[in-house]
Amino acid sequence: MEPTALTQAAPSPTSQAAPSSRTVISSDFETFLKMLTVQMENQDPLNPVESTEYATQLATFSSVEQQVLTNDLLQAMIGQMGVGGMAQMAGWVGREARAAMPARFDGDPIALAPQPEPLADRAEIVVRDAFGTELERFGIDPAADTVTWSGTDWSGTTRPDGIYSFTTISYQGDEVIAETPTELYARVQEVRLQDGATMLILDGGVAVPADDVTALRSAEAL
Repeated sequence: MEPTALTQAAPSPTSQAAPSSRTVISSDFETFLKMLTVQMENQDPLNPVESTEYATQLATFSSVEQQVLTNDLLQAMIGQMGVGGMAQMAGWVGREARAAMPARFDGDPIALAPQPEPLADRAEIVVRDAFGTELERFGIDPAADTVTWSGTDWSGTTRPDGIYSFTTISYQGDEVIAETPTELYARVQEVRLQDGATMLILDGGVAVPADDVTALRSAEAL
């Protein structure tokens, strides 16, 4: 009888997830041993399989098993690091974080923290709505640390509540030398672990990766 093809019984590291990796490995190892036994019982007595080949097959399975367990360990470590980072940032809740992000407008002026290029001799802010439509642009002092967007249009009418984004454009003469998202402050409402990353949920539901935050201040600071 022809030897049984052992490679068809060897577990695949990309097989679909079962209740746990350890359970899968244990089940697959039992299947592996059964197939190995069948192969030994049904080998050609005139052309027996070398013992070194069995050792190689066992070593290969062991290598796959160790790789699966290592991956599980790495995933657990990554999860612990994410939770640890989130716990450390729990103190950010209620404070104001600064980042380049959209802002929720509810009728109150919004303080912006533009950062024009150092070589700029003039700069302006472009305001867009949630659909990316440009609504207005206004000039600012390139040396100013903060500027305020009143939230009103050219006629003095307050714009509708909603999400607005801001872009800082830097000029040298009439030439645009930089165009960057404008930073602003918003209160942190929640710290959330999402897809392995620590996210800050700010006023209006705006989500920002914690790594994008460039400054933090108390909510009373103005």
